[in-house]
Amino acid sequence: MKVLVAYMSQTGNTKKVAEAIYDEITCEKEIKPIKEVQDIGAYDLSFLGFPTHGSGPDKKAREFLGRHCKDGRKVALFVTHGAAEHVPDVPEWMANFRGAVAGANIVGFFDCQGEISKGAKFVMRIHPDEKVRGWAKVETSKGQPDEARLEKARAFARDTLNRIV
Repeated sequence: MKVLVAYMSQTGNTKKVAEAIYDEITCEKEIKPIKEVQDIGAYDLSFLGFPTHGSGPDKKAREFLGRHCKDGRKVALFVTHGAAEHVPDVPEWMANFRGAVAGANIVGFFDCQGEISKGAKFVMRIHPDEKVRGWAKVETSKGQPDEARLEKARAFARDTLNRIV
């Protein structure tokens, strides 16, 4: 089996999760940033990671997913976001990622909190939506993803691989 771990990461959160997943893969594997991926068709399984922008994947992520996640290709998504996993809005954000890979065979899905950048926190504090401004006031992302979340990412990788081997 040949496995790809590819990620889009601006602040390093999604990269940390990608590296944790990669470390658990025992078969032939490759890790690289999304921008270096030409075609996922050469892999039996692709773990694809993205940060959440707004309420789902940003334009570049949507374009990548639309172009590559088709024809029933086996894909395991992993997503980072600034909110804690229990926040009521998170399932909707994750549904937006699932919708972006509608043509693929989604064999695994993982999400976890990542640390919000200072720039994003500033934008949140002045955002016109009161809900977003409220999130900025109770923001709990410092130090995320922590070791417990990275261990969950490792378990996700192991479980996903065990299901499809």
